[in-house]
Amino acid sequence: MTRMNKWLGRASVAAVAIALSSTAFAETEIQFWHAMGGELGKKVEEIASGFNETQSDYKVVPVYKGNYTETMTGAIAAFRARQQPHIVQVFEVGTATMMAAEGAIKPVYEVMENADVEWDSNAYLPAVRSYYSTSDGKLLSLPFNSSSPVLWYNQDLLEAAGAEPPKTWDDVFDIAEKLQANDHKCAVSFGWQSWTMVENFLAWHDQPIGTKQNGFAGLDTELAFNRSQGLTDLLQRIADSQEQGTFKYGGRRGESLPLFLSGECAMWINSSAYYADIKDQAEFAFGQTMLPLDTAIAEAPQNSIIGGATLWVLAGHEDEDYQGVAEFFNYMSSPEVQADWHQFTGYVPITTAAYELSKEQGFYEENPGTDTAIQQLSLNEPTENSRGLRFGNFVQIRDVINEELEELWTGKKTAKEALDAAVARGNELLREFEKANS
Repeated sequence: MTRMNKWLGRASVAAVAIALSSTAFAETEIQFWHAMGGELGKKVEEIASGFNETQSDYKVVPVYKGNYTETMTGAIAAFRARQQPHIVQVFEVGTATMMAAEGAIKPVYEVMENADVEWDSNAYLPAVRSYYSTSDGKLLSLPFNSSSPVLWYNQDLLEAAGAEPPKTWDDVFDIAEKLQANDHKCAVSFGWQSWTMVENFLAWHDQPIGTKQNGFAGLDTELAFNRSQGLTDLLQRIADSQEQGTFKYGGRRGESLPLFLSGECAMWINSSAYYADIKDQAEFAFGQTMLPLDTAIAEAPQNSIIGGATLWVLAGHEDEDYQGVAEFFNYMSSPEVQADWHQFTGYVPITTAAYELSKEQGFYEENPGTDTAIQQLSLNEPTENSRGLRFGNFVQIRDVINEELEELWTGKKTAKEALDAAVARGNELLREFEKANS
């Protein structure tokens, strides 16, 4: 063998060795599509970086894909094109849609049980776990950013009017009179109105949103929220109060936040997850308290239901990839990570251990009221009426409810007419979903 041939031979061996070494130590990428923009998105990136630094086998790559609807529909389209991520964040009303996507998902309980990790689904808060589980308690997706609506209040305005934070809806309207006597017009506004003023109102008062255990017990469910006289009466009372300026409508989702932050409206009903925004922007003392009770239909509250989103695992990847997903999920669920996420965002800690850690750290003593959402969710063992909901096409149904409530706020319909129309239109969408998935 010539000197050149010997050199080429040694070079080939070295190249193979380098290639094998690179393969052995290469990180497996885990694609994570999410809907968290702004500061929340930065926090998601921080969590992924924290996991990546703990080991060298996997690299989680978080990618912002737009709002909840855009992220879910984008992931479904990507699956059809065989370009799906490993993990996708889906809001709670997309649960039935994801469950119906046969062959597209890998239930979280399977991913975790098949992986080499220690995991206990009972570690998650019952009200959070039950929403995303099968009828026999098996977790389908990983709870991540779970919230509950609360009543935010401007402490300065209430004190100036000689009022205490409300406990009932009668209190809300009494406070409105005191505020107006003190030359302050708007008492209350709210956002995500289907979630806060229909879905949670009924759960809070242990009344059904629909039949078949709010959709948990079958696709042949029907919406039934127009049967609640209490809901009908309250919404009409709120609509009528616009004449005095008591209520001001500010939009379907979070667009009404400026009404509260500016001090225009003294109270605001919306997600506990607005904590970071309110803490950063409010130029007044504020607080949060439990949702108001309508004592005409219930003596005591039942429990609120969650909003936010969970993490779904999509099928179609290598088995080894799912070991990385499981390890990442275990890291995300750790008390330290969850306590930090909860304290920064206002989302509830998804595990009991993270809640206990936050208490030990003195977070609730230093920030009174920040455990309101957790108390609401844990107030009582969930019933069939307060476990949550699982309706197909509910993203579209919420749009219908929004449209009909806007007809109420503009005086074009009464509360009864609006709710009857929302149920009729919504049930048509339920039948379409049932037909497509039967």
